Amino acid sequence: MKIILIRHGKTQGNIEKKYIGSTDQQLCDMGIDELKENRYPDCEIVISSPMKRCMQTADIIYPHKKNVIKNGFRECDFGDFENKDHVELSADPYYQKWIDSGGTLPFPNGESPCGFKERCIDTFNEIIEEHSRNSSLALIVHGGTIMSIMEKYAVPEKPFYDWHCENGHGYICGYDGNKLIVLELI
Repeated sequence: MKIILIRHGKTQGNIEKKYIGSTDQQLCDMGIDELKENRYPDCEIVISSPMKRCMQTADIIYPHKKNVIKNGFRECDFGDFENKDHVELSADPYYQKWIDSGGTLPFPNGESPCGFKERCIDTFNEIIEEHSRNSSLALIVHGGTIMSIMEKYAVPEKPFYDWHCENGHGYICGYDGNKLIVLELI
């Protein structure tokens, strides 16, 4: 099975380098233009996060395909860090503890990174089971969602943050039922 993992197009929060997780931002004009300039592989099924930025991205890339929405693919809730950048958070002592932990501590009043990753993996496994008869799936999701899936299933194994990709980009992978093998970068 071919799995295409695409991070949503740019939002204003992405441009401003803010933690945008549960904030339901739309794509900005630059993000829309960049998506229209890129080339994406065809697929049988399109699946996305319910967030506006992902649904818009799916509509731009695959305008003639039905988009299957999966709530489990929504981005992490960054809690008190939500909609702030590193400068705004620099005086927050918990933010420094979070940085020092390598991003493993829970977000204050938000989601734990471990819980977020488990949710993404569970949703990935669910869609694989639901669509096992299809030969190609495009997942239009968030950077953290892609990193969670790749950290768990990709070979060679790499840590979470090593799978970061830019907005509108991602990975075309072969999936053998156990592992994702990167065939091409988008």
